[in-house]
Amino acid sequence: MGYFDSIKAFTAEQVVKAMVSSLRNSSDESIIRLTYLAEKLTPIEYYRDQIRGLRQMFEEKRPQIFLARRVLQEIHPNVRRKLIENLICKSILLGVPKRQKIEKELGCQVPMFFVVSPSMRCNLNCYGCYAGEYRKESDMPIEVLDRIFTEANELGMNFLTISGGEPFLRKEQIDLMEKHSELSFQVYTNGTLIDRDMAKRLAQMGNVYPAISVEGYEAETDARRGKGTYKKIMNAMEALRDEGTLFGFSITATRNNTELVCSDEFMDGLINKGASFGWYFTYVPIGKKPDMNLMPTPEQRLHLRNQVHHLRYDKPVFIGDFWNDGPYVGGCLAGGRRYFHINNAGDVEPCVFCHFTVDNIKNKSLKEVFSSPFFRAIQENQPYDNNLMRPCMLIDVPEVLRDVVEKYGARPSHEGADSLVKDLKEDIDKYSQAFKDLSDPYWEENYKGTIYYKDYKTERKEYLEKLKETPVPKSHKEKAKV
Repeated sequence: MGYFDSIKAFTAEQVVKAMVSSLRNSSDESIIRLTYLAEKLTPIEYYRDQIRGLRQMFEEKRPQIFLARRVLQEIHPNVRRKLIENLICKSILLGVPKRQKIEKELGCQVPMFFVVSPSMRCNLNCYGCYAGEYRKESDMPIEVLDRIFTEANELGMNFLTISGGEPFLRKEQIDLMEKHSELSFQVYTNGTLIDRDMAKRLAQMGNVYPAISVEGYEAETDARRGKGTYKKIMNAMEALRDEGTLFGFSITATRNNTELVCSDEFMDGLINKGASFGWYFTYVPIGKKPDMNLMPTPEQRLHLRNQVHHLRYDKPVFIGDFWNDGPYVGGCLAGGRRYFHINNAGDVEPCVFCHFTVDNIKNKSLKEVFSSPFFRAIQENQPYDNNLMRPCMLIDVPEVLRDVVEKYGARPSHEGADSLVKDLKEDIDKYSQAFKDLSDPYWEENYKGTIYYKDYKTERKEYLEKLKETPVPKSHKEKAKV
């Protein structure tokens, strides 16, 4: 980093720290004034728009203001510091221009983050788990994981996600996250191994934010995850809250629990336990004993979308919906457009739910993975449909997945992964058509023509033109099956 870049980075960090301090102590008017300064220091229009959105929240006095104040007043100082340094400054303010520079050098997109599952070992045995059919005998060597984290930092990817398996089973993995204090980690966990001592350690580390899986209340959670699991989860949340560790929830919406897990009462309970963020995932028939009957109906999926919209606007909690938020992020994020997945064997997959691979991180760098013809082909198809409420190539536009898997010789990353494109093909097509019939009119009425859609179409057109003009790196040409 050059001298002037260093000065700019220091200035940006000081402004962010001032804003964080203001969120804790100052009036809304003072914070609004600071957003104008932050907007001028932010180099990317997308993030300037986010800052303008933040300013609007304070002007309209939305519940998210109280979330920000609550989080920043209650979390441990180390957690607050790492959020500023790693997520806001390194990953966004400095990371975006760094990644854009590398994109020009490579001729392909550098995603903002990725998910890595270094181990598939787990202390639970949940039906329908997307990770349930991976081989569990071999963890990713810690040296490989260390190298991946180092490369991520060099690429300006300072906010990563850890999944599994159960991440807290492996002590050396926690040690490694502590070593890489320049990175922050969202960790998907069942929560049963987080006791008071672990909560204290995470608060001291400051850079690990658990997202705890929950299926509903005690009956629903224990039915899927085993008797006594719900009580352990509640104890973990209380410990994390008391020690000042930022944490959230992860919910898989199924046909059996959709209405419950997005209800006001259920969300109020999680907020009272201290959850500050959370993710909804629609059940997909992959992993252990895939079952189409567990998929939410199209009507339930639309209900989840509407209810999440209400919760996000009216409750003091940040919520993401992995499928239904397609209109806000321009469709599918997978295949390296915004993220990808690395499993415990090192296989690089387009998405945590898409278990097909052509590359392995053990013999490829992250840069080489980004420029994979397999990933490029996925990106060239994005968005898969003009209706961004149908963002997914697994369950919404499944012909895209079948085509790229066949064309590029992608292999299943575990036994049975290809059932999605073979045994379940007819059922997936029926679901896809049913959701299309339901969502197309909704898209036309509520989304088409919005600023999100117009900006995204322009951005994608420019990117796809650039992508087609950029040659595939020589290291990949012989391996691509075209």
